[in-house]
Amino acid sequence: MPKRTDIKSIMIIGAGPIVIGQACEFDYSGTQACKALRDEGYRVILVNSNPATIMTDPDFAEATYVEPITPEIVAKIIAKERPDAILPTMGGQTALNTAMALHEDGPLDKYNVELIGAKPDAINMAEDRSLFRDAMTRIGLATPQAGIAHTMEEALEALAVVGLPAIIRPSFTLGGTGGGIAYNRDEFQAIITTGLDASPTNEVLVEESVLGWKEYEMEVVRDHADNCIIVCSIENVDPMGIHTGDSVTVAPALTLTDKEYQILRNASIACLREIGVDTGGSNVQFALNPEDGRLVVIEMNPRVSRSSALASKATGFPIAKVAARLAVGYTLDELDNDITGGVIPASFEPTIDYVVTKIPRFTFEKFPSTDALLTTSMKSVGEAMSVGRTFAESLQKALRSMETGLSGLDEIIIPGIEEDPVDAVRAALARPAPDRLLVVAQALRHGMARDEIERITRIDPWFVDQVADLIAIEDDLKSNGLPRDVRRMRGIKAQGFSDQRLAQLTGQSTAQVMAHRHDLDVHPVYKRIDTCAAEFESHTPYMYSTYEGVNQPVECEARPSDREKIIILGGGPNRIGQGIEFDYCCVHAVFALREAGYEAIMVNCNPETVSTDYDTSDRLYFEPLTAEDVLEIVRLEQSNGSLKGLIVQFGGQTPLKLAAELEAAGVPILGTTPDAIDLAEDRYRFQQLLQQLNLKHPPNGIATSTEEAHEIAARIGFPVVVRPSYVLGGRAMEIVRDESQLDRYMREAVKVSGESPVLVDGYLADAIEVDLDALCDGTDVVVAGIMEHIEEAGIHSGDSACSLPPYSLNADIVDEIRRQADALARGLSVVGLMNVQFAVRGDEIFILEVNPRASRTVPFVAKAIGAPIAKLAARIMAGEKLADFDLNPDQHDHVAVKEAVFPFARFPGVDVLLGPEMKSTGEVMGLDTTFAAAFAKSQIAAGTELPRSGKVFISVKDKDKPAAAELARNLCELGFTIIATSGTATYLKGQNIVVQSVNKVLEGRPHIVDEITNGEIALIFNTTEGAQAIADSFTLRRAALTHGIPYYTTISGAKSAMQAIGHLMQQGLDVAPLQSYF
Repeated sequence: MPKRTDIKSIMIIGAGPIVIGQACEFDYSGTQACKALRDEGYRVILVNSNPATIMTDPDFAEATYVEPITPEIVAKIIAKERPDAILPTMGGQTALNTAMALHEDGPLDKYNVELIGAKPDAINMAEDRSLFRDAMTRIGLATPQAGIAHTMEEALEALAVVGLPAIIRPSFTLGGTGGGIAYNRDEFQAIITTGLDASPTNEVLVEESVLGWKEYEMEVVRDHADNCIIVCSIENVDPMGIHTGDSVTVAPALTLTDKEYQILRNASIACLREIGVDTGGSNVQFALNPEDGRLVVIEMNPRVSRSSALASKATGFPIAKVAARLAVGYTLDELDNDITGGVIPASFEPTIDYVVTKIPRFTFEKFPSTDALLTTSMKSVGEAMSVGRTFAESLQKALRSMETGLSGLDEIIIPGIEEDPVDAVRAALARPAPDRLLVVAQALRHGMARDEIERITRIDPWFVDQVADLIAIEDDLKSNGLPRDVRRMRGIKAQGFSDQRLAQLTGQSTAQVMAHRHDLDVHPVYKRIDTCAAEFESHTPYMYSTYEGVNQPVECEARPSDREKIIILGGGPNRIGQGIEFDYCCVHAVFALREAGYEAIMVNCNPETVSTDYDTSDRLYFEPLTAEDVLEIVRLEQSNGSLKGLIVQFGGQTPLKLAAELEAAGVPILGTTPDAIDLAEDRYRFQQLLQQLNLKHPPNGIATSTEEAHEIAARIGFPVVVRPSYVLGGRAMEIVRDESQLDRYMREAVKVSGESPVLVDGYLADAIEVDLDALCDGTDVVVAGIMEHIEEAGIHSGDSACSLPPYSLNADIVDEIRRQADALARGLSVVGLMNVQFAVRGDEIFILEVNPRASRTVPFVAKAIGAPIAKLAARIMAGEKLADFDLNPDQHDHVAVKEAVFPFARFPGVDVLLGPEMKSTGEVMGLDTTFAAAFAKSQIAAGTELPRSGKVFISVKDKDKPAAAELARNLCELGFTIIATSGTATYLKGQNIVVQSVNKVLEGRPHIVDEITNGEIALIFNTTEGAQAIADSFTLRRAALTHGIPYYTTISGAKSAMQAIGHLMQQGLDVAPLQSYF
């Protein structure tokens, strides 16, 4: 049936900020849906609070609402826009839950809006744990024994049936939020409490343990005519008990017999039909007991999911694009398969003749107080995917794509191996840790039997055998060195070994191995991802490298064109400090270069992003971002046409690390030179530049030993900010307040920085931090945006809320900041983008750091000023001038506020206090005509419910007390009650403010944490300094987080919150599309 003509406008609800469990795979799916529906002629209305995504660019929808995704706000947008339909399946759990709330609360009926893609009944049946179990029972599919609970009493009744260990899964949540595995009654009660709290319906499933079973996922697409296809089967290398988002996974499933695969296939389709997902992509998860073959269904997502992005990239089948078209009435046989140029329809089930491996990326180092252990609650912040002709090739490519310093299955030291080798290895294997595969490899090196490894880890024997084969090859290389003949050398490379790993194994340098390989003329060939295992020709240049074909000459399918081309290096896997913002910049570079007539070639290994979509760039290489892999692509592309150069400025630190090596190999680098980038990073050279330009820098020094660090600190005076050189996201950056803390830091930091020195800076207390983004073409400079941080200097710029334009700085200071940025851009000869961080204290302006590259603020600035600055930067790098563009970034009468979103709730025992090391996973944007309204929107979008009444708890350090008194007075006028600890209470009473006193935790009960737990507190303002005070008030902040109470740990944040609350109570909020601000 052709598309529906009875609907003209469709609202797409996005996923909001990047959080653990809901990352940029929804940017990818939402962007695809927007493009597909606009191509079909529908008016698209998009709601998404995330400025960092491509889809919230004004070109992707007719009306783009960068507004909080809450039922109240979305209802206002519906009233204003009157869409005919809402597509809720492209924005993860956020969109589904919002759509369900709108369905239940009445706005959909009131404005006659239809849900397409998934009907409310189907969403309910899949998401509500008890309805889902009943549905599976009706079609004869088993689910784990379980009980449903809404209270602790019901949970304990369920436990009597299920027994321990038990798995707890809250309803309507994402990424396993609030759930976990309980091995004893105490753990059980603790997890039930957080689980009931995390579920919007206060419902949890208490389930029998299927720990250690094999886990599979099937990605299924269905249309309204009941055509069903399996796009991809995915097998988890890790057994049940580790969230599938945290597991190493492979596609296709590798250890199923054909008969078992057909059983899973039939079960998936039966599940989809029974739930009633009439159109679009869904994902069904199964557990299989390897002892007796018992199969159970774990869950089903009636929407595009994280696995959908992986399945799309693994097969080339664009699930989100197809699902969007199915939602408006098409059937699968009416849609073409783009990859084969329309030779086959979308109803042709994809087949793949290669192996895809996905490895998750973790950032446990950001949360040292939490155990780096994996459970059923997701903790990874990103992932890398790789493609090879065998599992071994695919696995080793994936390991070096991770950017965690691995070149393959590197050796690791198992704790306690010296004292008790056997038990130490057993203990390490039993820990569900992120590096488990490396532990398996190390256990094999220590001589542990394969069946013993399988027994402890419950990893399938086939995968253990594969790793064992690689270890045997490593042993041979250590003994006999590199092969001298082409055939054997090619055979070794076909197992996925990088030149760097071969160098480590044979005691040579990477350059020597590469030279030896080139002497033998051993190079990879490139194959296309074609959805059909080469049955039909692929017209889409979406490629991966392989060294297969030891005996015969292997066909290379790359076919480079004769055009003038530019290669853009992506950002690799997402992580804290380097997220989707850099992918946004890469995609803009691609768009700009294609418009300017160049062939744009993308290299990246992140399956979640828009940059790795087959129709974003002219040519796509899904490859690790290492010098070896990039140089092979350059060599191939230079064999035809002309390579103008590489862009390394847009992918964050990842491509910058490769710049020097690529330049040394003779590859032209576009834009700011690697030398200028080094000048900005090299503390000594940078200070010389600042002296020449007569600009200020905080007092500082460079330490290569603990003694030097103490000398510098004594000269500058505590507190000091210490950090290793060459890092992103403030990695291992700390504010150090005394000698003993400095000693501890130097012991740990020197590990982080290797040979590099440690930088020691004077800490500018009470300074205002300012971020600036500018464009420069070598002669002219345009300052695109100046952002004033709401938190004071000393908190990482990625974690601080900020306002554009500045909300408290005077015009003279802003003009001087502009002048200094202009001088820096010229001094560094920047060509492209530049980001500068300033600290303003009184009338003094200090330069904290300069990054002559794209920074994470670029998408936010672009949306706030209405100019695609990343696109312009790419064209400047390709040789155009600023004078050619009409840029006027200053004339706006609206305010944009960026707020960061944090994953603290997923990491038990972590303090929520912010510091110079970045901890946020994503961001939201509040946009309005006043600062108060924009700040209010940013808080609501980040999940903070600002109260309109109740008790406000205030406990602040001495120097903040005068400001706190002013806040308390204003809150009293708004009708709030003030409660404070003794010191603050005494001060406030002295200012004639009515205040109730409450005990600190260490003063005995009932204390403030009791008040929070009892639901007595509506808002918390808590500022502290000094290690002891911070430790004493930790339980207070953690309790606020657990109970979802808004808390502010800086006085500037508290002031902004006060203004926002006043605005909400007096005026309320209005909504407007991004397009209306320009």
